[in-house]
Amino acid sequence: MTVHIGAAKGEIAETVLMPGDPYRAKWAAETFLSDAVLVNEVRGMLGYTGTWNGHRVTIQGSGMGMPSLSIYANELIRDYGAKTLIRIGSCGGMQEKVKVRDVILAMTATTVHSPSSSIFREVNFAPCADWGLLQAAAKAAATRDVATHVGGIYSSDVFYDERPDLNEQMVRHGILGVEMEAAELYTLAARYGCRALAVLTVSDHLQTGEALPSDQRERSFGDMVEIALEAAFR
Repeated sequence: MTVHIGAAKGEIAETVLMPGDPYRAKWAAETFLSDAVLVNEVRGMLGYTGTWNGHRVTIQGSGMGMPSLSIYANELIRDYGAKTLIRIGSCGGMQEKVKVRDVILAMTATTVHSPSSSIFREVNFAPCADWGLLQAAAKAAATRDVATHVGGIYSSDVFYDERPDLNEQMVRHGILGVEMEAAELYTLAARYGCRALAVLTVSDHLQTGEALPSDQRERSFGDMVEIALEAAFR
């Protein structure tokens, strides 16, 4: 048991999927895992452990933003021995070719600032996904009827962004989408020698203003979860 995760030793699997929303963790566990058991509900940040095709998997909510994700990822890795961490979440599309409902596999994650930024001082560390996971996810996505894009994303440290000029530069430099967690996840994975990947569903679009209605989000997120699970165990 840690400060933020109430699970006992042995209740967290080595493979952890991390949605931001704890209720999405509940939905994913009940939908995709067998014999899912609630192992964490500290501060309402739900976590479940079960099996998928015979493999143990934990699905643990991370909250919104890099500071929140950093807390859970640190504890999962250092205290519970997690080895593979895959973020499953929504993002905003930034390129015209990226459409709502598409899936993005984040090869790199650009950010202005993260909880780890201060330790690098003048160095601009380049957070990136685990190559094996990225390859496996791309192969899993190729078997599904969902448009998938592989490339760089932008991990913003704010939701209500007042820097349209910054978004313009992200678009100009080919960034596929924007979310709020992956850059810190990739940095922590590099620090601790773990595998990490972000598999993201485009839920809205910065260029077109299109957005998924709330009642359609879970149905659209199913492909993302299955791609993540297949990638973890290929």
